Amino acid sequence: MFSYRHAFHAGNHADVLKHAIWVHILDYMNRKDAPYWVVDTHAGAGRYTLDSDWAEKNAEFADGVMRLWNRNDLPPLFAAYIARLRAVNRGEGLRHYPGSPWYALHSLREHDRLRLFELHPTESEVLLANLERESRSAIRQTTIYATDGFDGLKAMMPPPTRRGVVMIDPSYEDKRDYRRAYLAVKEGLQRFATGTFVVWYPMVQRLESSEIGRHLEKIEAKSWVHATLSVRKPSPDGLGLHGSGMYIVNPPYTLHDELKTALPWLTKLLAQDERAVYTLNGKAG
Repeated sequence: MFSYRHAFHAGNHADVLKHAIWVHILDYMNRKDAPYWVVDTHAGAGRYTLDSDWAEKNAEFADGVMRLWNRNDLPPLFAAYIARLRAVNRGEGLRHYPGSPWYALHSLREHDRLRLFELHPTESEVLLANLERESRSAIRQTTIYATDGFDGLKAMMPPPTRRGVVMIDPSYEDKRDYRRAYLAVKEGLQRFATGTFVVWYPMVQRLESSEIGRHLEKIEAKSWVHATLSVRKPSPDGLGLHGSGMYIVNPPYTLHDELKTALPWLTKLLAQDERAVYTLNGKAG
């Protein structure tokens, strides 16, 4: 389970889909003055350096975020995402790539809070070190737990603010993560019916991967959006990530229409062969 390190995959096609949607959700949360909590069940190291040995080993960012970086025809969903990346990199070019916690951290207002879980011992240490390099306000607003995020989430629901968004994106190296992600949403809604729950999952040649989206769509929820992006046909050996999915319960009402415009554009841009395809389903509240 502990062999997974997100630095190998930072900025790839799955990150583009995940983080563009994540930024849109966070920006929408900030439309209201009322405070909210962000809970990330599998935070990772928080931020990554694309010229590190790990990131450059496969250079997955070259076929991901780098294809968007210098374009001037970005749909609004991706324009907001790239603008956030440029702010993190401060004009240095694309060297630093933030994970989900860092997009959240740089979206928080003074009265919002961030709760991060990371069980991997090395990742949690790097996460803490990265946080300590941020501002005092960031340290004050953030709590890191070096424990299992699925278990820890239960104690967080509902947040004291009664407004909140939860990111659930385990590595799925352990096939039980698919079931646990599903239950985290289902049980989370029982405790916090108005919360926004976000599940990322990989599209790989595994039964659990092909079924999780269908199971999530069956959860009783007032509204949801389910988007997938596959950039190529599955490899003959059954290895590798050919796509990913994002399932969001209680999404911003704006998200579905944004994706309706943005996903065809992204699919064409990130396609690695003629089998690139997207799907977009939803239920309005």
